[in-house]
Amino acid sequence: MNIAQISLVVALLAGGLRSGAETSGNCGQTLAVPLHSRAALMVESRSGGIEVVGTDEHIARVTCTQDQESSEPVSLSFSGSAEQEKLTISGGHEGNLKIRLEVPRHTNLAVHVPAGQVTVKGVMGDKDITVNAGQIVIDCGDARQYASVEASVQIGEVQASAYGVDKGGFFRSFSRQNAGGEYRLRAHVLTGQIELQ
Repeated sequence: MNIAQISLVVALLAGGLRSGAETSGNCGQTLAVPLHSRAALMVESRSGGIEVVGTDEHIARVTCTQDQESSEPVSLSFSGSAEQEKLTISGGHEGNLKIRLEVPRHTNLAVHVPAGQVTVKGVMGDKDITVNAGQIVIDCGDARQYASVEASVQIGEVQASAYGVDKGGFFRSFSRQNAGGEYRLRAHVLTGQIELQ
């Protein structure tokens, strides 16, 4: 058994013991917790840029950087279990916050951000993404994997190249149903843009 396998076993054992516990840290540190494949992960974040990337590990790992020093540090906190986890990102209201979140490739995501950009790549599962002001970019992969797709903006643009749709203006929306699909995708922006690639 190599070092990486030993580390994964230790992390998974710790996950079994941390049910309901909280793991926290600050921006500049790497924070990781076990997350099973097909688990649910909710992200509640202050404004900033968030990139969510699917990996082959059974871990949720978050790192963050800020362009400027903040009088208040950004706090990162995981709470829950390896089946249903919540990541809370708060504080540090100055500076340009950039978050990178790595999750198992099969993860059900719910992400809520007041303002900024949320990008999701290489993640298969349900997705519920909301940004009040900014942009959502989702790499849909095989569009046929989704049983239902809903994308809407109150002011802005919905570009769904995966489905041949491009709409701009006020109260624009797009929806698609597919009886052969497995996952649900919902993306909503009050003011800004949605891209389904």
